[in-house]
Amino acid sequence: MTISRTARRRATAILSLSVAGVMLAACGSSSNAGSDPTGKPTATGVKKGLTVYFIPKDTQNPYEVLADQGGKKALEELGGKVVVSSGTADTAAAQIPSIQTAIQKHADAIVIAGNDPSALCPSLNQASAAGIKIVSFDSDISCGTSPNHLFINQADTADVGTSEVDLLAKQIGSTGQVAILSAAASATNQNAWIGFMKKQLTKYPNMKLVSTVYGNDDPATSLTVLQGLLSAYPNLKGIISPTTVGISTAAQYLSNHKDVAKKVTLTGLGLPSQMKSYVKDGTVKSFELWNPNQLGYLAGYAAASLASGSASLQTGSTFKAGTLGSYKVLAPASGVGPSVVLGPPTVFDASNVDKFNF
Repeated sequence: MTISRTARRRATAILSLSVAGVMLAACGSSSNAGSDPTGKPTATGVKKGLTVYFIPKDTQNPYEVLADQGGKKALEELGGKVVVSSGTADTAAAQIPSIQTAIQKHADAIVIAGNDPSALCPSLNQASAAGIKIVSFDSDISCGTSPNHLFINQADTADVGTSEVDLLAKQIGSTGQVAILSAAASATNQNAWIGFMKKQLTKYPNMKLVSTVYGNDDPATSLTVLQGLLSAYPNLKGIISPTTVGISTAAQYLSNHKDVAKKVTLTGLGLPSQMKSYVKDGTVKSFELWNPNQLGYLAGYAAASLASGSASLQTGSTFKAGTLGSYKVLAPASGVGPSVVLGPPTVFDASNVDKFNF
């Protein structure tokens, strides 16, 4: 087990006490790993002073920023801290230095949104070998059985993919050419959702998927591939963008090109704060998402609980997640190891978009 800096400072303080004090402290700490300074068990069973590294897909994506803020709030409530560290590009190469830094700084846990399902595995294996607990969120990693990790799933994967197709089908009368504007081609969550979209599209024989393009969660790239789509498919009737950067970029373009917006319906996963104006001006009828702040908050509690030993990867293991309540670890499923699901996505439209500020 890696000893945190907080623990080392606490040990130094104990050595300065009298022999009797040392004995009492040793007795209290040996049986109450998740205790507050008075020796009473904490409500969550989580150790104080933990350091958790949050490694988002990139540090500039507004969605990721909100998720990281949720993680910070969770660790603040638990008496620990979050260090946000990543690159500015959605690549595994941009995330690996942050994993190495977490190892060097003896972090207690890493929470990572994988830009690639397998390229991060060697570095995460090193972290796990150093005693750092691994939690993935938003976009899972696929490293086989090593390192063991917990995936914090924003919503049931099948529900996300099928519901987006259903939203679009309702808006375009279940007929016409459709396309998908995704994030990175290697993103685990995007590919899983797209897989379920394709399955759901078989229920709508008059809707034809003509292309899937990738904007890499970069506004400029997303705009370029969007324009390519519209040029290549002049009869395109609908676009699903399961990424907040992609949908907001597409919405902005359509809002500025009303002639195109009249012909092409856009939906997907978006932030209410970014999409509100496009709903109000009629560019977008409806879209969906979960609260990314809550996703990061849940991931923070999960990481702290695993690092404290008050939760495990065993099916049925439970832990408390602050204001969100208790969560249970689900059994591994096809392509997914132990996981926890935040909850179902919310559909936003003109009737409710003003109620949400994230």
